Amino acid sequence: MIHPPGPHLAPRRTPLDSEERARAEANFTSLVVQNLVANGRFRITADTPEMVELWQRVARHAGDMLQRPVVSYANGRDIVITFDQEETPPTGIPARHTSDHRTSST
Repeated sequence: MIHPPGPHLAPRRTPLDSEERARAEANFTSLVVQNLVANGRFRITADTPEMVELWQRVARHAGDMLQRPVVSYANGRDIVITFDQEETPPTGIPARHTSDHRTSST
C-alpha cells in the first residue's frame, strides 16, 4: 500500500470515564489475582500514563484481595505485578509501587 507524503497523525485515544475505569479495575483485578496465585507474577504493557496508573491501582486491589503485599514495577511501558519479597526489581524497571501505598525508587 502506498501512503501519501506528509505528516501522519497517530490515533487519539479517549480517556476512560469513571464507570469504564471502575469496570476495568474490577475485571483486571480478578485476572491479576488468578495469575498471581497460579504463576506468582503478571506482566502487561501499558502505553499511556493513564493505563500505568490503572494497573498500579489493580495491583493494590489484588494485594487487598489476597491479603498479601503485592508490588508493581513500571518502566513507562512494561509493568510487572508480583508478590512483595523485598527483592531488587527486574533490570530496567525502576519504580516500585506496593499494595500498602509505599513507593520507592531503586
